[in-house]
Amino acid sequence: MSVLQALNGAYGRLADRGEVPAFGYSSERIGFLIPLNENGTLAGPPIDLREGAGKKPIAPMMAVPASFKRPGVTPRSFFLWDNTAFALGVTASESKDAAARCHAFKERHRKELAGTDDPGLLALLRFVETWKPEQFGALGWPEEMKDLNVVFALESERRNNVRIHDRPAARVLWARLNSAGAGDEAICLVSGERGPIARLHPAIKGVWGAQSSGASLVSFNLDAFTSYGHKQGDNAPVSEAAAFGYTTVLNRFLERDSPHRIQVGDASTVFWADASNPQAASGAEALFGALLADVPVDEALQAGRVRAVLQKIRHGRPIADAAPDLAKGVRFFVLGLSPNAARLSVRFWLEDDFGVIAQRFARHLELMRLDPPPKDENPSIWRCLIETASQRKSENIPPNLAGEWLRAILTGRVYPMTLLATVLMRLRADKDVNALRVAILKSVLLSRGKEVPMSLDPENKDPGYLLGRLFATYEHVQTAALGRSLNSTIRDKFYGAASATPRKVFTLLDKGSTNHLSKLAKDEKGYSLVLERQIAAIMEQFDPSADPFPASLTPDQQSLFAVGYYHQKYHRKDAAATEAQAEELPSS
Repeated sequence: MSVLQALNGAYGRLADRGEVPAFGYSSERIGFLIPLNENGTLAGPPIDLREGAGKKPIAPMMAVPASFKRPGVTPRSFFLWDNTAFALGVTASESKDAAARCHAFKERHRKELAGTDDPGLLALLRFVETWKPEQFGALGWPEEMKDLNVVFALESERRNNVRIHDRPAARVLWARLNSAGAGDEAICLVSGERGPIARLHPAIKGVWGAQSSGASLVSFNLDAFTSYGHKQGDNAPVSEAAAFGYTTVLNRFLERDSPHRIQVGDASTVFWADASNPQAASGAEALFGALLADVPVDEALQAGRVRAVLQKIRHGRPIADAAPDLAKGVRFFVLGLSPNAARLSVRFWLEDDFGVIAQRFARHLELMRLDPPPKDENPSIWRCLIETASQRKSENIPPNLAGEWLRAILTGRVYPMTLLATVLMRLRADKDVNALRVAILKSVLLSRGKEVPMSLDPENKDPGYLLGRLFATYEHVQTAALGRSLNSTIRDKFYGAASATPRKVFTLLDKGSTNHLSKLAKDEKGYSLVLERQIAAIMEQFDPSADPFPASLTPDQQSLFAVGYYHQKYHRKDAAATEAQAEELPSS
């Protein structure tokens, strides 16, 4: 199934439940309502519809006659609503020609409402005819109202939440105006039905980094994109109804705080489920969001059953055991979008049974397992991606990396080598060898069929792993001899060179370790002997026929260097054994 077909199907299911606007309408943020008397005069000051405290209250979403992409030169107004530059001729931006916009609003409504006998539409027409922009300041209307969207309502109907665009006469008129502007008919590539073809598709808003006015998933605005003399939407015939359906539901999924979206790097990711049982679909969506989102389980989910299922999956239980109703019969869709000028790029598109996707994510969690584990044993994708960014700022996450990694996780494919290279670069740059970074390196190697231990493996003979262990032991010797209050350790000075070109530094580190052991022997001879034995045990694992300190290490070996370093430095059982052995040995 194509992206547009899946989105259009989702629109149909939500429309049946009344959760999305009907064809010809769109959900927009409306900041203020202007109450009118039937004679077109103002019935009072504008009513602030925004919600929330603070400096930036949020305007609620409201179904209104559909918006469209405005042309760059000639102003075109929306029908029965618009921002204050159009509806009232006032704006806070000097770059906007409020007079031209207000004129366009008046002319459209004079034309479309001419001859109407509906009291609400007549009231709006009379208001349009008599309103002057100077009245805004004279009436003392709030400055924060400027450039926000406004709607109108008769004062007699306002308390019943009936706006002028909600009136039956307004709906009939809007349906007639929509059908009058329909294009040529053809077979729709999305629905397979014959109908008027959309020349321009509605804008999609909410994609991180895209234009605030919206961007297009399907568009043809240059001759290079056209074929056989077709113009605009005729190059890929999509009916008006299908274009409205897929853009409406996608805008709904991309809304702020939507349970259907997560931000993974530069990829705005939306997901939804299709099932004969709506409760099963909702459960799958909640579970998927909790698996990927960077929020505690208790905050992400309110249903105790879903929390229990989540914990079972994270502990390796099959989805068929954890949630039998989600394992079969629930089709799941994941779409990743990123900005590309005035268009949107599809980073990835996935359609599969939810049980399959859940098991693939469980496999990812298993690949990431490490001993000792990170503070959060099941970190989100976003939390892991932060470790690839300079200064751990989300805006510094390398482009495309998030989408490539998430796609590999959800499809069960090999993880991208760019992920491994990026983490290695960060380790060389800031020398912070933490659990998450090591777990990421481990997961990349395992996905490619490499053997990587989860916890300290004294028998592992890989040169990179052994050098990492040896480097951690040298660091331990240094801190034991000189104290933990050092301004910088050998990791701070030599980690980058030691992990990439060991021959340059390990001879120097070995000499330094000998001096440190001598100093330590004067104070704690038993502990010194234990550390010497640790170094000897590691050196015995190297291939006697090869140089233990090669000129360079491959990226895979550099990754194992980090794993070996982490295992040796933080292995709890090994640390306890070291202290116990030191206590058993004589101090003099």
